[in-house]
Order: sequence, then C-alpha cells, then structure tokens
Amino acid sequence: MATDYDAPRKSDDDISADSIEELKARRADKSSGVVDEDEVEAAEGFELPGADLSGEELSVRVLPPQQDEFTCMQCYLVHHRSQLAAWENNHPICSECAA
Repeated sequence: MATDYDAPRKSDDDISADSIEELKARRADKSSGVVDEDEVEAAEGFELPGADLSGEELSVRVLPPQQDEFTCMQCYLVHHRSQLAAWENNHPICSECAA
C-alpha cells in the first residue's frame, strides 16, 4: 500500500472527534474481506498424485520372533539381543529406551 507522506496528518483533536458510528463502520468494512472457509471442505477438493491405493494389496511376510530377538516393552519394537540394555519389572528394555 502506497503512503502519501505529503498529505496532512490528523491531529489528536481530529482523532478523538471520530464518532462511535464511524468507528463501527470502519471495523465492519475491515472484517467484510475475511472469508470463513472450512479447512476440511477445502482439503477434500485436492487430489494428490498416487494417492489412490484402493486397488493395491499388501503382501508382507510376517515372521515369528526369532530366538536372538526380543520386543522392547517401552517402544514395542523388535530388536536383536545385542540391543538389550536392562530388565524393568521382568520386561526387556532396549538400549535406545534405556538411554
């Protein structure tokens, strides 16, 4: 927005002389440009490339726990025995969670 620095400025008397109706009208004019848009509705219109996975099938082979593995009872990840740091309340804890 350009500012005209040569224009006369309002004095304190002019500013206090503004009527309450004039101030309310200015406030209403400023808020008239605000758009109330629902973010969920706006996001529904976007289609991301490769986002349609309805025809895809997952093929993952799940293995049972191996003898040299344990499940950490804090992060619930399966780790190799070399990552075992401690036992808390009779439950194994990995070195990352123990740190």
